[in-house]
Amino acid sequence: MADFHQNGFVATLHNLRATDPEMLTAQLEGFARTRKITLILPSLYSELEGEALPHIVEELAGASYLNKIVIGLDRADAAQYRHAKAFFSRLPQDHAVLWNDGPRLREIDARMEQIGLAPEEPGKGRNVWYCMGYALACQDSSVIALHDCDITTYSRHMLARLVYPVANPNFPYQLCKGYYPRIADGKLNGRVNRLLVGPLLIALKKVVGDREYFDYLRAFRYPLAGEFAMRTAIVPDMRIPSDWGLEIGVLSEAWRNLNPRSICQVDISDAYDHKHQPVSAEDRGQGLSRMSVDICKALYRKLAGEGVVFSQETFTSLKATYHRIALDMIESYYADAMLNGLHLDRHQEESNVELFASNVVEAGNVYLENPMETPFIPSWSRVYSADPDIMRQMRDAVAEDNAEHG
Repeated sequence: MADFHQNGFVATLHNLRATDPEMLTAQLEGFARTRKITLILPSLYSELEGEALPHIVEELAGASYLNKIVIGLDRADAAQYRHAKAFFSRLPQDHAVLWNDGPRLREIDARMEQIGLAPEEPGKGRNVWYCMGYALACQDSSVIALHDCDITTYSRHMLARLVYPVANPNFPYQLCKGYYPRIADGKLNGRVNRLLVGPLLIALKKVVGDREYFDYLRAFRYPLAGEFAMRTAIVPDMRIPSDWGLEIGVLSEAWRNLNPRSICQVDISDAYDHKHQPVSAEDRGQGLSRMSVDICKALYRKLAGEGVVFSQETFTSLKATYHRIALDMIESYYADAMLNGLHLDRHQEESNVELFASNVVEAGNVYLENPMETPFIPSWSRVYSADPDIMRQMRDAVAEDNAEHG
């Protein structure tokens, strides 16, 4: 069963969870004979020491349909890289650890900088971008999937449901987004999605005018989910942000490059939980506060690219409109929580909305101060055009790192 949610945008697939997981895995193994599947894991070294990633690796060891696993490792010295190599060695699939802070990949990054194509700031987007480039350089993937390394309720069947729609040759989908209920420990989670993205899209529609792009983003039941799968053919032309705007950026690129009917979302889990970022009201450069600014900037720059003209007055009006809508939505979330026996702290919810409202304007100020900034990392098609040899060099650098520190 599939439906088209919100004015015909984005096919929503429900029934994959009802399918026997082993049957789904068997089908994927069949698809993978001709459509090789690569999984990207963007990871901080600190996540190797957490509770989630060891379990994720254990689960992935049984994902027989995966051809390759690419691990992007950030914030690791040489000893930590060697530990990471040993940590991931239990994976039976072909796998490679990209030591992003190592001298060889730093040299690749410096070469990118010389031709003006290097990511401008560190972060998840930069990590994912280099992993995508490496996967393209290997030339052995038809499907590329991506998920975070902090999922405490992980099951390899979540990944099977995520990749199935793009791996199935009988389906038209080029990109699949995962979604799931954000409920854990008796409370509603998903604060940034519920309290920022949802009401902000409604506010933008009121302030800058009706656009199909808003309906498209609102069609996703959890647009900030970090779980994607896509056919490799669309990856070379994607331009993604290097910061916390990655998820919105990927959806925006899909909107720009694809027919919306080739995009779907799939219900991948009954229970999903991960490491929760602190709000960081005291330090706007960290946690959910930083995330909210980056997401707002990604939306503003996308809209500016479509001809929307912003001014200080626009952002002042947007803040007031967003604040009122978000407060009204808290009432709905509170009623929903009570009806389902869940806890919701209305005081904390309103405090979060006040912080996000401030950041709606802060992100606008950043945009107005530097409207010509290009926060999107160049596409790999452009990189190849500028330096056709650099992807081979990156592939060789990763191989040398893995051999030297094996």
